[in-house]
Amino acid sequence: LRCVGILLTQGLTGTAVSINDNYSSRVRSRAAAMWHQNEEAAFKAFARSGNVYQTVAESIDPAIFGLELQKRAIACLLFGGTRKILDGNYLRGDMNVLLIGDPSTAKSQLLKFTERIAPIGIYTSGKGSSAAGLTASVAGSGSGDFWLEAGSMVLADGGVVCIDEFDKMRDQDQVAIHEAMEQQTISIAKANLTTMLNSRTSVLAAANPTLGSYDPLRSNEDQMDFQGSILSRFDLIFKVIDPKDRAIDTRLALHVVGLHKKGGAEQQAAS
Repeated sequence: LRCVGILLTQGLTGTAVSINDNYSSRVRSRAAAMWHQNEEAAFKAFARSGNVYQTVAESIDPAIFGLELQKRAIACLLFGGTRKILDGNYLRGDMNVLLIGDPSTAKSQLLKFTERIAPIGIYTSGKGSSAAGLTASVAGSGSGDFWLEAGSMVLADGGVVCIDEFDKMRDQDQVAIHEAMEQQTISIAKANLTTMLNSRTSVLAAANPTLGSYDPLRSNEDQMDFQGSILSRFDLIFKVIDPKDRAIDTRLALHVVGLHKKGGAEQQAAS
C-alpha cells in the first residue's frame, strides 16, 4: 500500500502524519490517518490471499468495460516503485504511462478515477495548460520582490499528475516537462532566483491520434504526433482501439445496461 506524501510514525497509536509541504485544494495529503488493528489485520489477510495484483487491477474503475492491461498498469503506477541511486546516478521509481487511442474509449474516465483515489492527485488538461502551469513560474509584486508559484507537477510531488488531451499541448510545453518526468526535478533560473524544486510524481497521460482515430492502414509512427524525446519518458505506452466487432459491442452494451439497471435498483432501495 502506497501512502504518498505520508510518514508513518513508529508507536502504538499508528498515527500517520503528512510530511508533504506542498499545498493545493486538489491534494489530499494534509490530513492525519489512523490505522486501527482490525484494518491492519484486514490488510495482512488481503496480502495472504495470493491474488492481490489481480484484485487491485479489477478494482480500478470496475464500471469501465475491458482495458485489463491498462488497469494493471495504473495499479502499478499507483503503488509506485523504489527510487535508487546507483554510482551517483538517480533512478526514479515512479512510472509514467501514456494512453493513446480512439475517442470514447474511457481514457479520460480512467484519468479522473486515478486522480480521485490517489492520496495526492491532480488532473489537468494539456490544451489549457502551459509550461509555467505544469512546472513553476516566478511572480513579482512590482516593488522588487519575487516569489515562486508552483505548478501541477510540483504540487503533486509524491503523487500522480493526470494530463488529459496530451496531444493538444504545444511542443515547447512538452519540452518543459522533460526534466520533471525523468530527473524528477524542476530547475528555475529567473529574476535572480536560482533553485531546484522536487517533482517526484508519476504521469498518467491520455491522447488521441493525429487523425482523431486510428487508421489500421497506416503505421503507428504516422499517427503519433509526438517527439521521440517525450515518448522516451513514458515507461508504458498503450494503444487503445475501439474494435469494429459485433460480439464485443454486444458485450459492451450489456455491460452498460447492467450498470444502469443496478444503479436504478440501488436508488429505489435507498428511497
